[in-house]
Amino acid sequence: MRSAAAALPAARSRASDFVALAKPRLNLLVVASTLVGYAMADGEPLGVVRVCGMLLGTGLVAGGASAFNQVYERDLDALMRRTRRRPLPDQRLQPLEGVLFGTAITLAGLLLIVASSNLLAAGVALATLLSYIAIYTPLKRRTSFGTVIGAIPGALPPIIGWAALTGTMPAEAWSLFGIMFLWQLPHFLAIAWMYREDYARAGFPMLPVLEPDGRSTARQSVVYAAALLPLSLAPVLMRMTGEIYFGGALILGLGFLWLTLRFARTRAVRDARHVFFGSIVYLPLLWILMIADKV
Repeated sequence: MRSAAAALPAARSRASDFVALAKPRLNLLVVASTLVGYAMADGEPLGVVRVCGMLLGTGLVAGGASAFNQVYERDLDALMRRTRRRPLPDQRLQPLEGVLFGTAITLAGLLLIVASSNLLAAGVALATLLSYIAIYTPLKRRTSFGTVIGAIPGALPPIIGWAALTGTMPAEAWSLFGIMFLWQLPHFLAIAWMYREDYARAGFPMLPVLEPDGRSTARQSVVYAAALLPLSLAPVLMRMTGEIYFGGALILGLGFLWLTLRFARTRAVRDARHVFFGSIVYLPLLWILMIADKV
């Protein structure tokens, strides 16, 4: 009886470790952005069941990418305070288990996307996975430019949703890609500044590690936020949205830009944290405004 009672918590712990490999909370943004792409496209609705299948499939592929990334970076994760308790660096799971888990959920996700929508959407999801694992993950160890490269797969989820409904990838879909691409850069630069000592300890050549005074980090944050402001208004010019979205996007964009300007002035961790949290607020509100204005 005691062994059976002890086995249950152990099984639950292992299950939670596998879930941690997929980073479900982080990948909620991936799923939400995919839904935005679907909602902003014009076409015959897929139906609730098929939409749920497409979103679940996208989440599984994103989870697979997270698992493969953690397998590859387990040695460096062990050197960083904020990641050393992850299942692989802490040796609660073995690398082979991570690879098998990532492969299983990735294949399941791709099959779900094909079954619920079309091959194009599944192809974009696969391209997202491959560019994240085969290009961004290795580059992250070699160059600070890896952050920019990593923003490409991170910006593809709206394309998946658009392609799932229409089977096409028009300029309107790519405008959503551009918004998400530029949004990620101040977001990740803020994280890099907040945890620059951790990244330096692990040997990641992040921009704040290479240029410790923070001038380039702060300046680039401002540049990307400034570029995001007009691009976030592009859906209005493309007649995807109207006045409500224009006003809201303008206010959100100016607010986000102000946060990066304040960070550039002080280069304080506190202000970097404000940029980080501001980015978390900015994108969901922008997506909500976009969908609400279309509806």
